Amino acid sequence: MPTAPSLDLVFRRATIRGHDQPQDIGVRAGRIAAIGAGLRCDAPEVEVGGRLALPGFVDSHIHLDKACLLSRCGHDHGGLAGAIASVAAMKRNFTEADVYERGARVIEKAIGKGTTRMRTHVEVDPRAGLRSFAAIKALKADYAWGLDLSICVFPQEGLTNDLGTEELLVTALEDGADLLGGCPYTDTDPAAQIERLFALARRFDVDLDFHLDFDLDPSWMHLDEVCRQAQLHGWGGRVAIGHVTKLSMIPPDALATIGRRLADTGIALTVLPATDLYLMGRQETHARPRGLTPAHLLAAQGVTCSVATNNVLNPFTPFGDASLLRMGNLYANVAQCGPHEFEQCLDLVTTAPARLMRLADYGIAVGNPADLVILDARTPGDALAEIAEPVMGFKRGRLSFERPPARLNLPAASMSSEPRGVNEH
Repeated sequence: MPTAPSLDLVFRRATIRGHDQPQDIGVRAGRIAAIGAGLRCDAPEVEVGGRLALPGFVDSHIHLDKACLLSRCGHDHGGLAGAIASVAAMKRNFTEADVYERGARVIEKAIGKGTTRMRTHVEVDPRAGLRSFAAIKALKADYAWGLDLSICVFPQEGLTNDLGTEELLVTALEDGADLLGGCPYTDTDPAAQIERLFALARRFDVDLDFHLDFDLDPSWMHLDEVCRQAQLHGWGGRVAIGHVTKLSMIPPDALATIGRRLADTGIALTVLPATDLYLMGRQETHARPRGLTPAHLLAAQGVTCSVATNNVLNPFTPFGDASLLRMGNLYANVAQCGPHEFEQCLDLVTTAPARLMRLADYGIAVGNPADLVILDARTPGDALAEIAEPVMGFKRGRLSFERPPARLNLPAASMSSEPRGVNEH
């Protein structure tokens, strides 16, 4: 039995991926200091009881600034263009307090569902100004006790066609934005937008994250130009693309070719199941396509892929509770993944988005932050299949939320007799 002196906290009997038997996790000064079976120490204990412990879910693509808008606009806006137009009209009246309140609602849900890291996209343009960005900066500081938030500023309605937007993006990058996003399909000159954004990324030494190829016509793609610019600027490993629903409409051989190019170029890909399913194929009266890019197949080719939330309760997605485990389960259902692929689907909301976001300190390992989420499940596959409830979470060794498992209140008659089958084992 190993000795681990001077610990602040010990998690007893946690199931950890990569270990055959439950392990104890020792914490000191907010970081993992020891992992082993039966650690000897006098620190306070948290009994995990064989449940699955994860380093928290990682949401690599969400929009906090335009969450929770349904009460203002309804949700029937006729697809992607209608959703963009609806939010564009509303955001002129967004205030810092308004964005902060709506964003906080989603962050609190996310923390309670086990998310410990998050990348949010924030619209910056002459209509929104820097108000939403200021609100998200405040959220980043105020909720650091439960979640690490990365801010990606981007031009939702175009860059080259929207006078003043580039200057606002520069101001936000100078004022602490973590990375830069893009949306070429709304620009009158998509290639020029991509080129300008790569130039800005190099100037400020930040990563890029594009909304890309968000329709079902595979005859042309902006993906080609993003790949070309990434190679030109040597930005491999620092570029992500989201949606890319066109890839759901191409045959396996063509998908494999694109997968090899993405892997070789070092471009990561995020699938947004709830939004992609809700918006794609709406013009069809029957036999609607799913519009879901097969991330797990691309991941098998070496592409860094993730599954993320995108939108919550707004015209783009009138659903959502910020549960990434539910999103991973939704993806597995729609992609028709079998049980042998369930752990890989769990990777899409944990380790894979951590790689996409270049989080060097993610994972249950000695030296990393003691960010732990305990799920009411015994195995990773069970957690994904059952959408297991998170029962407690810790950020840097501090309890961030708790949700005791449901306790069934059996009738008195049932309590007085032995349940059938209890001795059959």
